[in-house]
Amino acid sequence: MERVDLALCLAVDASGSVDFAEFGLMLGGYAAAFRDAGIAAALAGGPRGATAAAMLLWSRPGAQEVAVPWTRLDGAAAAALFAEAVENAPRVVPPGATALGEGMAAGLALLAACPAEAARLVLDVSGDGRNNQGRPPGPVRDTGVAAGVTINALAVLNEEPDLLAHYRAEVIGGPGAFAMAAPDYESFAEAIREKLRREIAGPLLA
Repeated sequence: MERVDLALCLAVDASGSVDFAEFGLMLGGYAAAFRDAGIAAALAGGPRGATAAAMLLWSRPGAQEVAVPWTRLDGAAAAALFAEAVENAPRVVPPGATALGEGMAAGLALLAACPAEAARLVLDVSGDGRNNQGRPPGPVRDTGVAAGVTINALAVLNEEPDLLAHYRAEVIGGPGAFAMAAPDYESFAEAIREKLRREIAGPLLA
């Protein structure tokens, strides 16, 4: 894979707190965002003309799997194919505890293995619960930031209304890092579209 402006790892909560319908709304929201004409144009709008993206699902310790492998997004057609792969991705991890730190660590490892040389590295975390098993997210976040990764987060507040504060304190970090909230899964699609817009633009333009 040739050089890209951005390597973007989408690390998605598939733990037991996310039911079948909610999981579908999350993946459908991501897919709709990548089908958005503005998002597709932005993915290919940088100096290198492309973004590399992959999706990782995570739940309990030892349950982190790549759902969509690294894909070069260099225009609307590529973004549409990626959206289709995301929308149809199987739930490749079993439900279980919310091992947020473990999921973040797996996302960082996936970024490190990206086959393209990227000008920026971003880990996009989304979920509906705080870490409750496995390594804590804070030290994992610090490791990622030290490696040059920006970690952003989207908190779905349907089960834990104070989750955004947890994400801000323990998850996000790096240049221009931010956390956003969606009140419920019905509003996930709109929130993730805005989040991706900001991530693709980068810290100076977001």
